[in-house]
Amino acid sequence: MTDAVVRQPWLWRFLRGRIRDVFEGIAPTWETRIGPLHVAALELALAELPPPGRALDLGTGTGVAAKTVATCFPEADVVGVDLAPAMVAEAERRLPAELAARVRYEVGDAAALPFADGTFELVALANMIPFFDELARVTAPGGAVVVSYSRGAGTPIYVAPERLHRELARRGFTEFAEFSAGPATALRAIRSQCPE
Repeated sequence: MTDAVVRQPWLWRFLRGRIRDVFEGIAPTWETRIGPLHVAALELALAELPPPGRALDLGTGTGVAAKTVATCFPEADVVGVDLAPAMVAEAERRLPAELAARVRYEVGDAAALPFADGTFELVALANMIPFFDELARVTAPGGAVVVSYSRGAGTPIYVAPERLHRELARRGFTEFAEFSAGPATALRAIRSQCPE
């Protein structure tokens, strides 16, 4: 399904409900499925970035990547968005008190985000379908997108780095870098200061 949606984004309107229902059902057990290296490559990709003021975690699930971003960048405000209300409820339940002032979660569709153009200096996706037009729209000029997969090519929702690079480059991203930690992989790209 991931490949189909990436190739032909219009299919999302037919698959959105089915995917939401799957993640609604697995929300209570999600963190038992993701493995110990879930965010290892994401952390490597974040390590060299300048601190963002606002960051977005798309497909936040139970909030693991959002909490990772907030921990890496102690001054950043982080929004985690997920299509499944049960995932958002689980993320809110698991949010540590020390991050509550800077991290919030919302139910939303990554294909049609409720944020203004250029809102975020960092957009992170962990095991998530990238909706490239929306990524480009909400990422500020000079901001970064980091796409990570906890099991590399073995991740059920996976997009090959060549396709990520090609699609992001078409939308004004440059300075690509790839990272790996165990099976986990990540790709980081920077939005041009002068987006087209």
